[in-house]
Amino acid sequence: MPLPVNLTRLTGHTAKRLCMRPTRTPVALPRSFARTLSSTPRRHYATAEDAAPQRTRLIPVDESFSMPIDQSNPQHMNAATDEADSPKERKIRHYTVNFGPQHPAAHGVLRLILELNGEEIVRADPHVGLLHRGTEKLIEYRTYLQALPYFDRFDYVSMMTNEQCFSLAVEKLLNIEIPERAKWIRTMFAEITRILNHLMSVLSHAMDVGALTPFLWGFEEREKLMEFYERVSGARLHAAYVRPGGVSQDIPLGLLDDIYQWATQFGDRIDETEELLTDNRIWIGRTKGIGVVSAAEALNYGFTGVMLRGSGVPWDIRKSQPYDAYGEVEFDVPVGVNGDCYDRYLCRMEEFRQSLRIIHQCLNKMPTGPVKVEDYKIAPPPRAAMKENMEALIHHFLLFSKGYAVPPGETYSAIEAPKGEMGVFLVSDGSERPYRCKVRAPGFAHLGCFDQISRGHLLADAVAIIGTMDLVFGEVDR
Repeated sequence: MPLPVNLTRLTGHTAKRLCMRPTRTPVALPRSFARTLSSTPRRHYATAEDAAPQRTRLIPVDESFSMPIDQSNPQHMNAATDEADSPKERKIRHYTVNFGPQHPAAHGVLRLILELNGEEIVRADPHVGLLHRGTEKLIEYRTYLQALPYFDRFDYVSMMTNEQCFSLAVEKLLNIEIPERAKWIRTMFAEITRILNHLMSVLSHAMDVGALTPFLWGFEEREKLMEFYERVSGARLHAAYVRPGGVSQDIPLGLLDDIYQWATQFGDRIDETEELLTDNRIWIGRTKGIGVVSAAEALNYGFTGVMLRGSGVPWDIRKSQPYDAYGEVEFDVPVGVNGDCYDRYLCRMEEFRQSLRIIHQCLNKMPTGPVKVEDYKIAPPPRAAMKENMEALIHHFLLFSKGYAVPPGETYSAIEAPKGEMGVFLVSDGSERPYRCKVRAPGFAHLGCFDQISRGHLLADAVAIIGTMDLVFGEVDR
């Protein structure tokens, strides 16, 4: 059967093109020249082995995970076998973590640069100064009375003890003795302030670890103590109540009765908090053996207060160098054994009870009489005297405008603040303003040991160590 014309024509053209196409002989080019022509890898034609189902192939590599091992090279394989027989640990570079200042457990503006090996702390570098206000320099431009409110802003959780320290230093330079009633009022409110501080310290520490209930219970008690502050000074936080020469005003009627009513029931609140924490296995696991500081290390680093007593050193300025009415009250100083976070917690819980003992003694022994020195050049005259006596009005005006001149000299006054030894070094040049005022803050010395305490602990333990130090950065940064 003859083919169609179109198919015959197509077949003839194809045969003609094939006959006219020149034949090409392959030329083997040198390898270097071939690389310059093209960088495309050679095509791999499928073989019978490739037709089999694909499986994952294990490619042996050396220890650095960078160079494949050539299995056809016997020297390479022998070296790999020797390394397998004596393995070496690969070094992993430590990574750095910024802990704070935005972290809720940083207690203010603490910034820690932590070098971590996995979750283990290798090195800790605390960065301070984010709350630095130059307060010590500002005090040099104020009179002695105008400088007092700055001390409320140092440790803004224990205000009246800061005022007490500054007032004692000024009274030493003035060489004056304050009335007995003022001493007992200062002592009573210093212990109220200690309870205020320890409530914040212990309960925020528990909250950082994970126990929220004690924190909420404790703030109900702090609210009652803040009301005592407000009734005696007019301010809940920055009281400016303890002043050089005594206190600003006498206790209002009925306040001592209310303090007694509160003190009789506060012991039950302490017991409730201890029921939640002291024997709690989670609390013990997070605090026992964490942040251990020996007695020698605590002394070398300048620890004071609970941080020192928790390591077994029985040092309390209220006992060794009594001031105000502390020489006339009875109390015990709790001392730890192991120097860890758990012992420091137990010391603070016992200090609650000892502060209650002192408050009860102050209520029972509170004398009558004036609450400030009757020298109108140092303490303001009463309102009634200013309305009747022109000289008293002039004294009042000069006291709050010009201030009083302090004899030249220098002194160091230290008290047992809730966080440790609070000290004020005061230098007078005979004018109405301090020549130099240096504040010794206990938290600054405690934070300096953070690197030593935290090494070898886990990242989560850093929160517990910060909480047990009871840091407030108003006094650390100043």
